[in-house]
Amino acid sequence: MTVSASTPEELYAALAGNGPGEIAVQGRLTGLHGITLPPGASLTGTGDGLTGTEDAELVFADGAEGVRLTCDNRVSGLRVAVSDPALRALHNDTAQPTLGTLTLIDLTTRGRVELLAKDALRTGHVTVDGLHIEAADARAAGPRPYGFDVHVRQGAFTLYNQQTTPDSLLTADLIGISAGREGAPVRGGGVFVSGTERGGRVEGPRLHTGAVYSDGGIPEHTPGEITGGVFVVWATIREVVNEGPVTTYGANDMVLDLWGEVEAWTAREPVTSHGASGIGFVNFGRLGALRCEAPVVTRGPGARGFNIYDGTVGAAEFDRIETHADASIGVQVSRPFGTLTVHHGIETHGGTGESLVKGEMVTLPAIGLSVKSGAHASAIRVDGGIQVHGEGVAPMELAGTVDELAVTGGVHSSADVGAIPLGAGPA
Repeated sequence: MTVSASTPEELYAALAGNGPGEIAVQGRLTGLHGITLPPGASLTGTGDGLTGTEDAELVFADGAEGVRLTCDNRVSGLRVAVSDPALRALHNDTAQPTLGTLTLIDLTTRGRVELLAKDALRTGHVTVDGLHIEAADARAAGPRPYGFDVHVRQGAFTLYNQQTTPDSLLTADLIGISAGREGAPVRGGGVFVSGTERGGRVEGPRLHTGAVYSDGGIPEHTPGEITGGVFVVWATIREVVNEGPVTTYGANDMVLDLWGEVEAWTAREPVTSHGASGIGFVNFGRLGALRCEAPVVTRGPGARGFNIYDGTVGAAEFDRIETHADASIGVQVSRPFGTLTVHHGIETHGGTGESLVKGEMVTLPAIGLSVKSGAHASAIRVDGGIQVHGEGVAPMELAGTVDELAVTGGVHSSADVGAIPLGAGPA
């Protein structure tokens, strides 16, 4: 049965009705108190929630949180707005034993979207197909996963299994998630998907994002905290695709970060960081294949382009990597991995400075390509050359082993008068 609601009173009456059903929201409902969808119920807007129209909109009163989901709920075609972006526009009741299947389609929110497994809740499936978070502030949200000597701040979109035993499983199919806009980022992380290390699991076939703009709000030179524009923490996702640009603005804001497991990760648009120690892509997990089809550009001090500090990567492929400040290494790897290919060069524009490395501030020169002791690569190929502009900065550091190394376009430093040609061969 479908019940229409065009006033707050009609909405409250529909929610108090008997049994599950569909509530069709008509128009703009304002001054709402927080609402809870009963198990099996759906909430549908009469307009397209992504068009910016006011055909179907739920606006909550000052201090009120938004829509609380229970089990087997569907929410679609709505804009949901809370008064403070730190409040939750959509969240779930963790007193339920399962989410059943939660379905979120064609939604826009002002406020966080937080879906958790904790307390009694241990299982469930989440489907998202079209979600834009206009504004959100997750800086104070907790708890924060801990690993590699840092805590991770949650995101504007957070899917987080906090259970401590691995028999708890959330599955998810997540596509069309975007957050913030250029010059107006969400605060805290952007898109955050996590289980618990050796505990509750999150698994899914897809995580596809649109444009994501985030600013973690971490003070510079704070070694123990990080965020991510798109962060797969303790989760296993078959395919991650960033269909839109991903940009971070703050200190310790990784653009793309992996602690979990991903078979294939593709970034189709630019990957950009503006803050100190904001790495373009950093890997601590297990990644089959990484492909960045547009440039990775960092602009803050200590903001490296690509790092493998733990875990492994089968194959990494980049369009171009470019950094613009002291201590901003182009590529640095310290673990065995497969292959690295850069099609249009690595270029750094800084000298020596401080950067966050595994929870500590470390002094680094802005080397173009750094293969640390303990690292091993099957093959590295850089077309378009390696160029560093910082005084006294070496273009390359090869303390590990590379079975095949090729650089076309030469290797240049600020002191160079010409290129240093490198052909394929062991290094």
